[in-house]
Amino acid sequence: MRVVLPGCFLVLALFLGACAAPTARPVTTRAVASDIPLPPMRRFGTTVVAPPARSNAEMMQDFLDLAFQLESGRSLPVLTRFEGPINVRMTGPVPPSAQADLTRVLGRLRAEAGIPIRQAKGEAAEITIEFLPRRTMQRLVPRAACFVAPRVSSWTEYRRAGRNALDWTTLTVRRQSAIFIPNDTAPQEIRDCLHEELAQALGPLNDLYRLPDSVFNDDNVHTILTGFDMLMLRVYYAPELANGMSRSEVAARLPRIFARLNPRGEGRPGRIADPAPPAFGRAIETALGPGTSPGRRRGAIREALAIAQSRSWTDARAGFVWLALGRLSLGHDAEEARDAFLQASTIYHNNPGLALQAAHADMQLAAFALSNGQPDVAIGLVDRSTRVVAAAENAALLANLLMVKAEALDLLGRHTEARIVRLDSLGWARYGFASDAEVEERLLNVASLSPAQPRRRQ
Repeated sequence: MRVVLPGCFLVLALFLGACAAPTARPVTTRAVASDIPLPPMRRFGTTVVAPPARSNAEMMQDFLDLAFQLESGRSLPVLTRFEGPINVRMTGPVPPSAQADLTRVLGRLRAEAGIPIRQAKGEAAEITIEFLPRRTMQRLVPRAACFVAPRVSSWTEYRRAGRNALDWTTLTVRRQSAIFIPNDTAPQEIRDCLHEELAQALGPLNDLYRLPDSVFNDDNVHTILTGFDMLMLRVYYAPELANGMSRSEVAARLPRIFARLNPRGEGRPGRIADPAPPAFGRAIETALGPGTSPGRRRGAIREALAIAQSRSWTDARAGFVWLALGRLSLGHDAEEARDAFLQASTIYHNNPGLALQAAHADMQLAAFALSNGQPDVAIGLVDRSTRVVAAAENAALLANLLMVKAEALDLLGRHTEARIVRLDSLGWARYGFASDAEVEERLLNVASLSPAQPRRRQ
């Protein structure tokens, strides 16, 4: 399940965004978006992901923890998966962007994970993707941005199904699943849901905060299926495994499977991450879940930070709690927010393989630099992040970075360059954000960070 994060925590957040408290700074009107015709929506080309870079011993433990536990913490007694070819269909008010993104991810699942999966030509399908209004979906599942359910093929069936029918722990084989995605959200969010929920419909049902390179992580840093994810799915459908196998039976077969499918991971140094205690997950859920006051959110993320520090974590989880503290402090304590982003950036940059996580922290630091009249610093932070963000196909984050860079270029008097970068940002924003109105609001919010005097752009 892809979870809902509060608006002030999403990658879209800047420190004068929706969660910021009112300030004395007047909001500039010099970047009125209507003065800049919105360009066509930008789309990413061929996806190229890096193969997993960790040791097989480490990833075998990840596989077992992903495959034999639910996000709730309940254990799954046996491995379950689909047998034979898998057909997928879309129903409901399908958004215009969904077909191209579904075609791309199905092609990747065939090529990279070796799964025989295709879009259904008729009505029959093992996996149904139903689109429906967000409000309708979240009346029943308020924490979900999108989710997958077993043994049903429609929203109507889901609403009528009993608890036992929807219980993944009672499955012995997967025959039918339905994925529910809002049709009134950003094209990127729709794509992200297609990736994550299809992966969970096919394979692992758990999420682990310790994973630095996966969509199977509720930090939502990775938005498309990674090389690690494709390896997990390829292992999940390896011929050596079968429906009904216990954890111990699967564990006995994993060394040979990983050696065959990922020989580059053999003999690599690696260590099994210190398991996160339940209290850490509860604190994160309180901090980032719906229906919690801002003060309680900040208190909960400090609890998670205390746990991370007490266990001497220096991995992605440690960076994540600092990043979350920074975002939850925006509009409340700017100095605390900036210090938290600096801590997160330091942790991420000191860990190979966490460049995408570092880009999230550096985007926030670039916004601070812009606001403080340091355009060269802002541009440097943006430039070291854009390549990795583009490779990860995160259009929303890429748009934010480029908007900050455009404002910084204007501060330096490089107005022609600024206009080119701003137009590029708007193309990505139309894919990353839910509406043109949201694109315009984002452009205005970023412009309001600049200390320059209001002026009308040509």
